[in-house]
Amino acid sequence: MNTAAVPAPRTAAALAARRQGTEAALQRVREAIARLQREKARVSVAAVARRADVSRTFLYDNPEARAAIASAMAEAGERQTRMLAQQDDEHEATWRERALNAEDVLKAAHIEIRTQRTRISELLGQIRDLQAKWTEETIHRITTENTTLKQRIRQLTADNRTLDERLKAARSNLRFQDRRIADLEAGLADPLS
Repeated sequence: MNTAAVPAPRTAAALAARRQGTEAALQRVREAIARLQREKARVSVAAVARRADVSRTFLYDNPEARAAIASAMAEAGERQTRMLAQQDDEHEATWRERALNAEDVLKAAHIEIRTQRTRISELLGQIRDLQAKWTEETIHRITTENTTLKQRIRQLTADNRTLDERLKAARSNLRFQDRRIADLEAGLADPLS
């Protein structure tokens, strides 16, 4: 009976030491998980084991450690899912905005094209109207009148040149006559010279 009572305090001390070691390891696991979450690093069994300086076996065998890691991984998964959903929403919003802008530009382009087509059709109509008004006889008559007017312009230009030359000659003669009259008047005024 004595032999059974002796190991009890040693066993209790060993169990308490083991419990303390387990609690210390669990505390390191919690701190490692918190550090990974602060750093926004991926929470995994291997990463927690490295950071907490415990074995993977401890993490798999200990229910509290396994639950803490599973909870952290689920939270990280939810955070990742929310972040991806937010990124998708932002991405979709930019595409929606681009699509709306493209629609506006497309509407403006269609309006401009319609305006240009209307203007082109009006101008083509004016050309057709002009072509329809002129018959061959009218075109021949206008061409003949144009040629006649050009000849008349050439004739008037030549006449103008001739008259200009005559005017210059007349002015030259007038100056010569004025000098001669001045000489004659000077001769009459001074008979002794």
